[in-house]
Amino acid sequence: MISFEEFDGMFTTLRHSAWRLETRRRYAWDEQQDTYRQFLAEGHVDWDPDDPWCRERCEQAALGKRFERVRVLDEPPTHGQRYLLDNARRNAAVGEDIRILVRSQADELRLPCEDFWLFDARVVALLHFGDTDEMTGVELITDPVQVLRYAQAREAAWHHAVPFDQFSG
Repeated sequence: MISFEEFDGMFTTLRHSAWRLETRRRYAWDEQQDTYRQFLAEGHVDWDPDDPWCRERCEQAALGKRFERVRVLDEPPTHGQRYLLDNARRNAAVGEDIRILVRSQADELRLPCEDFWLFDARVVALLHFGDTDEMTGVELITDPVQVLRYAQAREAAWHHAVPFDQFSG
């Protein structure tokens, strides 16, 4: 297990790529944000392209680093998943490639149920969540056999997912 600060630092120390599989139906952290309340009230968010997260992603993308993720969505998507679909506009604007995969397809592909980041195709940051959907910890996995399992999941998910702006669900 690593601290949240160490996990956050991985996004600037990676060499070439960070890839995420998002599988949860909701994230408690999102629901605590003003942007979430705006989304519920208005159906969209006025994202700040100059916030620290966006600036960091832009800086890293300008260095040639790739950020990609596949979001697994229910049919129909939950409120939290619809919020993340809106959030994909912000992510894409700062250099991320965001794709969508419906849960039935993810299940058919036997993708892992847990959320994780794969850094430089050699380190997995497995995200742990509690019963209230709060992230409780980050576990690093470096065993090559286990990392390969997550890399295979990445390949399957990426192949079958569609770009967020082409998702019609």
